[in-house]
Amino acid sequence: MLENIIKCIQEGHYLYSQHARDEMETEELGEIMDEEVRQAILRGKIIEDYPGDLPYPSCLIYGKTSQGRPLHMVCAYAEDDRKVIIITAYEPSPDQWIDFERRRR
Repeated sequence: MLENIIKCIQEGHYLYSQHARDEMETEELGEIMDEEVRQAILRGKIIEDYPGDLPYPSCLIYGKTSQGRPLHMVCAYAEDDRKVIIITAYEPSPDQWIDFERRRR
């Protein structure tokens, strides 16, 4: 799925949910810009997979911006439309994540 998501990001075939926009604007650690999301996805890896999500399967991607800012993005891939929907984007808290990749128990 990551290959398809990266290709869509590179080609500009993606959109943000209103929830993602709201989260990006109000991020506690500073507003997240579109280019940061793009950079983090292009450098990212899938750390959780949600194949049963509807209407499209989705995944949690962890990546870093060119400035080293860690970000998480939940992305859905609409295969029929060859489009990515960025459902949310946020800067993960080290209190809740181990190396930003595994949830703390």
